[in-house]
Amino acid sequence: MDMTLADLKAAAELVHTQMTPTAQHAWPQLAERLGCEVWVKHENHTPTGAFKIRGAITFMDWLTRTHPEVRGICTATRGNHGQGQAKAAVAAGLTAKVYVPKGNSVEKNAAMRAFGAELIEFGEDFDTAREEAYRVAEEEGLFIVPPFHPELVRGVATYAYELLSAVPDLDTIYVPIGCGSGICGTLLARDALGLDTKIVAVVSEAAQTAKLSAEAGHPVETDSAQTFADGMAVRVPVPEALAIYGPKAERFVTVSDTEVAEAMRVYFRDTHNLAEGAGAAPLAALMQEKEKMAGKKVGVILCGGNIDTEWFVEVMGGGIPQV
Repeated sequence: MDMTLADLKAAAELVHTQMTPTAQHAWPQLAERLGCEVWVKHENHTPTGAFKIRGAITFMDWLTRTHPEVRGICTATRGNHGQGQAKAAVAAGLTAKVYVPKGNSVEKNAAMRAFGAELIEFGEDFDTAREEAYRVAEEEGLFIVPPFHPELVRGVATYAYELLSAVPDLDTIYVPIGCGSGICGTLLARDALGLDTKIVAVVSEAAQTAKLSAEAGHPVETDSAQTFADGMAVRVPVPEALAIYGPKAERFVTVSDTEVAEAMRVYFRDTHNLAEGAGAAPLAALMQEKEKMAGKKVGVILCGGNIDTEWFVEVMGGGIPQV
């Protein structure tokens, strides 16, 4: 998949018809703590509290133009993708059937229903819910929205376009990986802008499929993905995403749930921003690589702030949510 600067600008113009650009701030307390200039891209401030709405806007625009016969969509999610898809589908006059695994975030589920989704709990993890979503879409004549698609990536890339247009001299950006649209969008935006910013991929130590696949040079599934950073809890890699981040990512950093929880606390103490697990993972990786990044200008993607109240209270009390 390639993306030109014209593609990026057109996607940003479209996205900005439905949401304002999010802020990027260099927070002084993070700089003091980490010994480098830390720019946070605040995707926790989108209309759905996460970056996925950007891809939903561009995907739904493409879908309604190219498949006018479609009456509804079907997709699977841990929450942020589903919120974006439900919001965009309903705005386009379509129905949205969304599958989540059993025991999914109560508050993300409530948000998806509020945005208009018909929500179904199925299976024990995201990948099982995804398989069921594909089956039902075929059976009911709904358009399947996959976790990774060029039109999703086109929209998601606009956060990196905003960040790198505002701060083009970043040395490194840390980006979390679930299915890969975020990091792929960041890599493609970096390339389209002709910059040499290094893009570091961040995975959970409990969900390393992306890292293992990149190291092996082919998809490597894992047996489980048990992390409270649900946006990263993926067992099965997306080959199309791997083809982009595998060769282009600077390196992979693995973070533990303990490190993610501490990064959430740091975000709240130092910036008073709420970060969900996946949203805090890039900061956790930067904290792990503090010495390597000393004196540099670094970006971290706070990709979402949608965490259940009980989990957040537990984290702020020094705990780690168990899944």
